Order: sequence, then C-alpha cells, then structure tokens
Amino acid sequence: MPVLIVGAGPTGLTLGCELARRGIDCLVVDKAAQLFIGSRGKGLQPRTLEVIDDLGLIDAVVANGAPFPSFRMYADTQVKWTRTVQEMLGIAPLGRGDGVPYPNTWILPQWRTDELLRDRLLELGGRLELRTELVDFVQDDTGVTATLRRNGELEQVRSRYLVGTDGGGSVVRKTLGVGFEGETFETERTLIGDVKAEGLSGTYCHMLTTGDVQERFSLWSMPGTDYYQFIANMTADDVPELTLEAVQKILDERSGRSDIRLFDLNWISVYRVNARMVDRFRVDRVFLAGDAAHVHSSSGGQGLNTSVQDAYNLGWKLAAVLSGAPDRLLDTYEAERFPIAARVLDVTTRSHRRDFRDAEPGQESLDIFQLKVNYRGGPLAVDARETPGAVRAGDRAPDAQCGDSRLFDLFRGTHFTVLGFGTDTAAAVAEVVRGHGDRVRAQVLEPGEADPSTVGPAFRNYDIDPSAPGTLVLVRPDGYIGVIATDPAPIQDFLAAW
Repeated sequence: MPVLIVGAGPTGLTLGCELARRGIDCLVVDKAAQLFIGSRGKGLQPRTLEVIDDLGLIDAVVANGAPFPSFRMYADTQVKWTRTVQEMLGIAPLGRGDGVPYPNTWILPQWRTDELLRDRLLELGGRLELRTELVDFVQDDTGVTATLRRNGELEQVRSRYLVGTDGGGSVVRKTLGVGFEGETFETERTLIGDVKAEGLSGTYCHMLTTGDVQERFSLWSMPGTDYYQFIANMTADDVPELTLEAVQKILDERSGRSDIRLFDLNWISVYRVNARMVDRFRVDRVFLAGDAAHVHSSSGGQGLNTSVQDAYNLGWKLAAVLSGAPDRLLDTYEAERFPIAARVLDVTTRSHRRDFRDAEPGQESLDIFQLKVNYRGGPLAVDARETPGAVRAGDRAPDAQCGDSRLFDLFRGTHFTVLGFGTDTAAAVAEVVRGHGDRVRAQVLEPGEADPSTVGPAFRNYDIDPSAPGTLVLVRPDGYIGVIATDPAPIQDFLAAW
C-alpha cells in the first residue's frame, strides 16, 4: 500500500483524510480496542477550524461544539472575575474582516472530534483497523515492511511510507531510535476526567479556589453533553486513587465549598507533563507527527492543534510525491514543522511555569490561535518582489470577502490557487494555469471604480496597493503562500520544481 499510518488519534485520522481525498490508498491502524474515550484536547483553534473546513467537516464541528467559554474565577462562593480568552491574553477579538473565517476558538470534546474525523476518513475511502498493533518495522530503498499483531496473530505488510502518529510513547519513534530531548516535570501531575456536576450554573471554565489561583479545581462545560471536564494539578506525592470520591474530596478542599456534587465519573486519567521533541521528523521512508514528534504542556491548548497542522502539512506532500513529485518535497515537512514545534514547546513551557501569574515584561505571548504560524524563509517560500510587504511568502493566506463569495471558498480542495491582484494580471494568471488542468485554480481580482469594496478587502488583507502594478500570489494546497511575484516566471518555476 502507499501509506501505513500507525495511530488513530486526531493526527493519524487527519493525515488519513488528507491522503484519501487525494485518491491515495492508506491504512490507519491502532492497537486500541475502541476509540472516542475522554474529552482530553477540547479546544479547536481558528487555524485548525480552517483545516476542518477544508476537510469538509466544519458544519458538523460547529453543530456539535460551541464557542470557547469564558473563564470564571471563584474565591469560595464569590465570583472574583469573568474573562474571555482574548481578555486573558490581552488581545483584541478577531473578526471575519481580519481575513479569518472562524475568529473564535471552538470547544468540542476530543472523543467527538476523533469520531467526526473517523467518519470522514471512511467516507473518503480510507481504511481503519483497531486491535492492530505495530510490533516492528524495517525499511529499504523502496519501502517499509511492518510487522503487525492483528487479533494476536503476527502479519507482515508492505508500504511505500510509514507515518508514526502513535502518541507520546510512540513505538515508531522508539524503533527509529531518534532523539527525544527535553525535560520531564517529575514532581508534577495533572488529574483530568469527565464527570457530571450539580451546583454550578452557566457555561464557563469554572476555576474554583479559596483564593489561591495556583490551588484550583477547574470544571469546563462540555457542549452537547451533560458532562464537565475537570482538571486539577498536583504534586506526584498527592495523586489520589482514581475514584469519584477522591476527586470530590479534592474539589471540596480546593473550593472551600460543599454545595457542588460530582457524580457519574465517565473517564479519568493522570498524566505527567513532558516538554520534549525529536531531533528528526523524517528518517528515510518513515515520518513522525503529532505527539510522537513533540509533547508539551497543555497550557494554551496547543497539543491537538499543532498535531493536526503536522498532518495537514505532510498529507499533501506525501500525496504529491506518490503522484510523481520529487522526493525532496518530503524533506520540506521537517524543514517547516521542526521550528514550529520547537517554538510551541518553548512558549507553552514558559506559560505552564507562569500558571496564571503575570508575564514578565517583554516576554513572548502564546499565539494560541496559530494564525501567525508561518514558513517564511523556508524551502517553499519565494518572495520575488523588490520590496516585500507585511504579508510574505510562507504566511498563512488570509481570507477575504469578494462579492458573494470568499477566498477560502476558492482555496477549499486539493489544488494550488493563483491569485492575480489587478486587471493587468489576467494574462499572467492564464499562463500559469495553462497546462496544469484542475491542479491549479485561479482568480483575478479587479478593483472596480464603481464598487471597489467588492475586492477591496482582499487587497487590504494581502497588503497590496490597488493602484500599483499587478501582483501574483500562489497559494499552496495547505493554505500557505508559496510565491509572491510580479510576473508568472517564479510561479511557473515553483510548480515545475515541486
């Protein structure tokens, strides 16, 4: 088969969808007997929602989730303050006019996110096998031979590529023997689970304390269910038995209250915080993505989102190489995602240590929305203008309203998109598209004197002067700008090379 994916979490399922919708046969395997357990990574950031839209799942995600709730801090029974996530970060709210179709973080239990991705994978023709464990693998010049344990029986399967999306304890990573450097917070533990509760009202992240914000018990409202996700940080010596009674005791002690009753404990887990990442994302025909490549604090809700972005970056490149593109395109996966993972690791670790304390002057804030993630200066970013603007090659391509439609409606799909800003770009756009069939779509944006507002937002969001000579922008299949130029040659060269 072309691709074997080991691990059926959000990373593996997203990658499977990316390959399947491009007609690439893939098999996703997982040793678990069942999926969809626990709310775990519950926040979908605006950039991840754009990926979800591209995969054809946005309506289902919106219907099953809700806008991210505000944080409500208590001291005993008194509400001390209520703040939105934007207020917590000290940033202005986003709007669709900012080139962001989904300006709000969305909350959705991870079990439901996984379920929706699973359904989409199967709908697209991808395959999923549970109770199938990777035991070992070896690779050679033409492929990878994996040994799988299926229902207790060992079996060998052959694939051209193998991708490890099997979590922090990744068998794929350990078998490769790559470095997994960083630190483990040995003395810290986090207790997390799903439970029903009486005595609370309103849809919030209820942070219950007796006044000390570091000694808190958080209860997050989970949309579409009667459950809350609870979170309590503690020392390794204080970890209790994983029972409802023990959780209730922690809540009572940390809140100073007796009016909140927990019941129907549905899922519970305790984990140790790690801040680690691999030194290589690729070893020949084997790749690592998601938690198999990097693990970090849950501060800022970056884990699931960064992992989905890994899969979104790798998916179109694997499909392209399997369809005839040069193998060196796969090297750009590590070149682009390695520095992103390192930065997320650094900032989330500092955020974790700060733990609701004020940031130090000049300290970098966490870009939790992941809209500023960029690949500037990378191998797939070409800015051929004499004077680069605020929007550069390697940036996420902004959205914009253009008449009755939006640019993201044009981007949606598996193709490249070339945008011509200015009437004088029509011929150049046609030249780029010619010979590529449906692999490249195009749109010429012409500022009209009668109603410049129809495309004005696009010029503004891409930082292009409507009165200047025309500008061409090539948008990659994953929604990042590959080339910005004033003539078609750099775009033609880019498409020819990759």
